[in-house]
Amino acid sequence: MGRWSRKVAPQFAAWIDAPPRARWIDIGCGTGELTAAVLGKFEPSQVVGIDSAAAFLQVAAARVSDPRVDFKEGDAQAIPEGDGSFDVAVSGLVLNFLPNKDRAVQEMVRVTRPGGTVALYVWDYAGHMQAMRYFFDVATALDPRASEFDDGVKAPVCRPGPLAELFMRAGLSDVEVEPIDIPTAFGSFEDYWTPFLGGTGSAPKYCMSLDEAARERLREEIRYRLPTGPDGEILLAARAWAAKGRVPG
Repeated sequence: MGRWSRKVAPQFAAWIDAPPRARWIDIGCGTGELTAAVLGKFEPSQVVGIDSAAAFLQVAAARVSDPRVDFKEGDAQAIPEGDGSFDVAVSGLVLNFLPNKDRAVQEMVRVTRPGGTVALYVWDYAGHMQAMRYFFDVATALDPRASEFDDGVKAPVCRPGPLAELFMRAGLSDVEVEPIDIPTAFGSFEDYWTPFLGGTGSAPKYCMSLDEAARERLREEIRYRLPTGPDGEILLAARAWAAKGRVPG
């Protein structure tokens, strides 16, 4: 999903209204895609990137060498920063992986000053994330056990209503939820299928749990269902839901 997340981050950053010289924190910063988008769109005085994975932080630090950026190891549910330390707290494609989602948003609110902005985005796994929906709709039809891996089922928070409710429970005001749509083009069926053999993420984990015969059956049924152009190209769409709110005060 990395190649598509790189397209969403700049659109999400552009959606946030933040003044120049603001202090930002990027929760679950991963390899630094959203941090880089913030640097490209705004003139922040500081950006702190927090992630629990040291390997991601090493990649992020090598990719984003701006002196205003500091990458630190930390837990999104217990952010290692003081109250009201930042003007803007953001997070990209992380929320659905966190066990305590309310606590994570509450922590984002805690480290943001009164009047500051809290914002995040997640994939629309249950709806317009077509690459994943084709996979799991076919997989579940063939094997009901596949629903145990489907983020569209496992992550109900990744919808407009639950996201807005989550933000309001955290005490945020002026809450907005908007879609971010991007095209996802695959040059061939192999370009689409190969990432599912990687074993990382819900769909690849399910795919690689199958025996060879079941995996081949799944592969061929998906190939049959996908909209394929005359030269083998596959044109799909992906949607992320973005939510933002203001810290009262």
